[in-house]
Amino acid sequence: MGERRAVPGAVPGALPDVALGLLLSLFLGLLLPILTGCQSLPPARDDTTGPRPAAPASPAAGTVPSGHGAEFLGVDECSSFGTSSFTEVSCGSERAAARVVARHDGTVRDGPLCPATTDFVLHISEQRPSFDEDGDGAVPRGYACMRSLELPHPGDPGGGGGPRTIVGDCVYASGGGEVRETRCDGEGEREPEHRVTEAVRQRSDCPPPTALYIQLGGENPVGCARPL
Repeated sequence: MGERRAVPGAVPGALPDVALGLLLSLFLGLLLPILTGCQSLPPARDDTTGPRPAAPASPAAGTVPSGHGAEFLGVDECSSFGTSSFTEVSCGSERAAARVVARHDGTVRDGPLCPATTDFVLHISEQRPSFDEDGDGAVPRGYACMRSLELPHPGDPGGGGGPRTIVGDCVYASGGGEVRETRCDGEGEREPEHRVTEAVRQRSDCPPPTALYIQLGGENPVGCARPL
């Protein structure tokens, strides 16, 4: 028998490295299909990628703009500048010009009188705006009694204006048996001629110096005016 020579660094009786590598590759080749076949369970469900239940809807935004109440130009609400073209605005807005002191449906002729110191009246025609008080798409005909947010106040006694003539106002004869208001301080377009000193139920209730009787309306419809 031939002599076996030991290779430096090799273990006697061990298989050569090439043969060992071939056996290892063959073993892994047989094992891989077995391991692959064992992974037949479905992957765990990832709920973060699946459909989610809808979040509760947030409450719908109100349809009433800031500063507006349940009624178009209701009491204590404000309007923009102008008496022929106007809008309801927040009373804190720089566009606010006057505040509603009374609000009535119908016409001024048929409805209640505005408060005595009302500066002017806004006539509200029947309309169908984008916002109204009851959601039916319409604002009924009416009028709003307005008080300016800043001076001057023509509705004050002697102020020379306003929708009503009241005690303390001054008037001048405008012709045809009619009179018109003017400022009592003489700063108006016309000089004052008479001043209303009292409001009574009938002419006979006026004091002796009365020189002119003026129709005022209300509970005491007769104004007693004295010459200036």
